[in-house]
Amino acid sequence: MLGLVLSCAAPASSAIDEELLTEADRALLVEAVEAAFELDLYNARCRNDQSGRRTENLNKELVSRFRMTVLDVLDDLFPEGYYRAARERMREEFLTQLRDLGGCAGAKAAGLRVSLGTRYDTAMDAVAARP
Repeated sequence: MLGLVLSCAAPASSAIDEELLTEADRALLVEAVEAAFELDLYNARCRNDQSGRRTENLNKELVSRFRMTVLDVLDDLFPEGYYRAARERMREEFLTQLRDLGGCAGAKAAGLRVSLGTRYDTAMDAVAARP
């Protein structure tokens, strides 16, 4: 009986139906994922907060608004076309920025956490405003 119930369920798809997304939607989703990733990485590196809560909050919003996940955005909308490659690029770019600021101490003095938080909040507000 379980097999019958499972076979009646709609097939799961991890690919984004890109025809339904405008260029502005695509840019917004990429910006939101990058903002969440960078803020979580900053918190992990400089505040010893490994929770990843910004990415998780974005994931919840994406599922409810767009019926997709952060991994779907990374796989389908990022130029790398694969979430691990996209994450690695974002990680390297962030670590370069952190080194250029003089590590966590320099980043704190430069107000990086505040600017990353503002970027994230702006992106989340824009995602939440989508119908």
